[in-house]
Amino acid sequence: MLRVGLTGGIGCGKSVVRGLLGARGAFTIDADEVVHELLGPGTETSRQVAEAFGSHFLTSVGAVDRKALGALVFSSPEARARLNAIVHPRVFERLKELLEEAEERGERVAVVDAALMIETGSYKRYDRVVVVYCPREMQLERLKARDGLTDEEARLRVDAQMPIEEKKEFADYVVDNRGTLVETERQVDAVWRKLQSGAAA
Repeated sequence: MLRVGLTGGIGCGKSVVRGLLGARGAFTIDADEVVHELLGPGTETSRQVAEAFGSHFLTSVGAVDRKALGALVFSSPEARARLNAIVHPRVFERLKELLEEAEERGERVAVVDAALMIETGSYKRYDRVVVVYCPREMQLERLKARDGLTDEEARLRVDAQMPIEEKKEFADYVVDNRGTLVETERQVDAVWRKLQSGAAA
């Protein structure tokens, strides 16, 4: 099974590309969904987050209030590092389990969509890396439109990640998502053909 890491900057359109690859036959995993599960009601990870940051970051049902915690960690590199130290090892463990299950089922191409793959070094675990790209200015505008963020909130989120121009250097394939959906689909088709060839090798 060919293991593919899909990453890019926040607001670049990773989820769009993940959906397009899934529609073409890839088995896809969204690392953010894994994080949602880990930070859900009553989990060990949620308990550890509450211990580290305070119980006021939990909702009434015992899940982590991601919006409140996000406001803290995007404005404090120290808090972000503390949260990542709790969450990332568990995310990596769960992704490993999901990939092993996919391989046992006979999947040919598995795509993991994870925003911080390059920052954490976990991109090295994949056979191919696809980076979804759009310029920084477009990232900021898309974030503000999508999440209703202020200029400052959008900037903090983009600046919390490696600059998108640097991420491109780690890519086996780049999907430039600044144009139309048709243009993005054309690039995804080309990447998918190469991934299928890689899986058959």
